[in-house]
Amino acid sequence: MATIDDVRHDLASLADPDRAEGVSRYLQMVPGGYGEGDRAIGVSVPEQRRVAGRYWRDLSLTDTAVLLTSGVHEERLTSLLILVRKFAKGGEAERGEIFSIVLANTDRINNWDLVDSSAPYIVGPWLSDKDRSVLDRLAESSLVWDRRIAIMATLAFIRAGDFHWTFRLSDRLLRDPHDLVHKAVGWMLREVGNRDRAAEEEFLARRYRAMPRVMLRYAIEKFEPQRRREYLSGLG
Repeated sequence: MATIDDVRHDLASLADPDRAEGVSRYLQMVPGGYGEGDRAIGVSVPEQRRVAGRYWRDLSLTDTAVLLTSGVHEERLTSLLILVRKFAKGGEAERGEIFSIVLANTDRINNWDLVDSSAPYIVGPWLSDKDRSVLDRLAESSLVWDRRIAIMATLAFIRAGDFHWTFRLSDRLLRDPHDLVHKAVGWMLREVGNRDRAAEEEFLARRYRAMPRVMLRYAIEKFEPQRRREYLSGLG
């Protein structure tokens, strides 16, 4: 049976101090950054995926949850990658337990890469056929990571052709104070547009002038150059 120490040992063996320095800057683990207080050891995401692939079957759900509380960024991401694998292969009871673990630890899913690696693959899929009101609660949270989890979870619905909650939460988060939420909302609106351009433009029509610039830029990134210029100049 695999243990937390096995996962930690494998990650430590792949650690690269130079990469860790770059990751710390990229994910703003510096004083004043949104990731302040976190610690990177410099393991690439592909290497973390390989470690997760090695241990996801044998590491217990309890130990995986403990790993999610680690002070090392790569250990938390690897934990989430393991949870995603377990969720994809698990039965209803295990999937529900994994969903609960994620919601109980959103303060440890505290950077955009952690959110984006888990919310669309656990939170959204679990809620696809269930009451989604938890997303409203997350969107109202004072924790930026909760709000990003809420909107990123809707990617699972978008992929099923259901845009209602993306639009609902985008409205709620339209004036969010954090650019990481602006970017996530714009990204999800772009995903809607990739599937139904008319639906995205109908949503934008009454809102784009009030959107933060970065949110709008993300939302219209795939539009034709002239159409992008029209939105950005306020012509719509």
